[in-house]
Amino acid sequence: MRADLKPVPFRGGGFAPKRVPYLGPATFVALLLLWWIATRFGLVSELALPKPGDVAASFVAMAQSGELWKHIGASLRRLLVGWTLGAAAGIVVGFAIGLSSLARSTALPVVSAIFPIPKIALLPLFIIWLGIGEASKYATIAFGVFSPMAIAAFGGVDSVDRTLIRMTQSFGMPPRDIVRKIIFPGAMPALLSGVRISASIGIILLTAAEMIGAEFGIGALVLAAGNLMQTDRLVAGVLLLSVFGLVVSQCIGWAERRLLNWR
Repeated sequence: MRADLKPVPFRGGGFAPKRVPYLGPATFVALLLLWWIATRFGLVSELALPKPGDVAASFVAMAQSGELWKHIGASLRRLLVGWTLGAAAGIVVGFAIGLSSLARSTALPVVSAIFPIPKIALLPLFIIWLGIGEASKYATIAFGVFSPMAIAAFGGVDSVDRTLIRMTQSFGMPPRDIVRKIIFPGAMPALLSGVRISASIGIILLTAAEMIGAEFGIGALVLAAGNLMQTDRLVAGVLLLSVFGLVVSQCIGWAERRLLNWR
């Protein structure tokens, strides 16, 4: 090798994301420190933003009384049931749109028309149809989750390389196996993106639904605390919703690393 030649650095990283240890927790610690400084030195009124210690005390008091677990349990049940119903229906319809010309001609315009409707505005209508109990809350969450999951599934199916499908068809592979072994894995990145978006929408709709006619649930906790000006409990409820979103994001990230390691 000639002495005047220099090695060229590898430039083919492909913008692959790299995990930076401890940077995420450090960000939350910095935000908590700013919160403590703002309330400790009077930069923000305690009526508008309580001290972190007061919020922590509210968490401890609710946990010891059992109230916290009732709110979390009720919200988790509604979120899981509503999201599962909406996501399952959305995936089925999305795959049908992607695979069937008839479904694309009939169902795609309907899904496109439903998607921009603000789902929170339909909550009173669901209450009229289904009552003020759990069914209307499940329906609100499921209806809000349905459209983004259907569009994600349809987009995922549409993005699968048609050359692979034609090749498997030329070898006589049954349509069921083509969907299971080619189309479904190829659509998985779009499906997981749809799960990430729809889960966030589900949490928002969960909060709104629980603010109407719910005794327990994080939305009910936030509403009651706001009406009584109990800002420590209110902020505690908001932080719980943030934890919900963070846990969902971490679970989806774990699923992406396991299911999409072939990319």
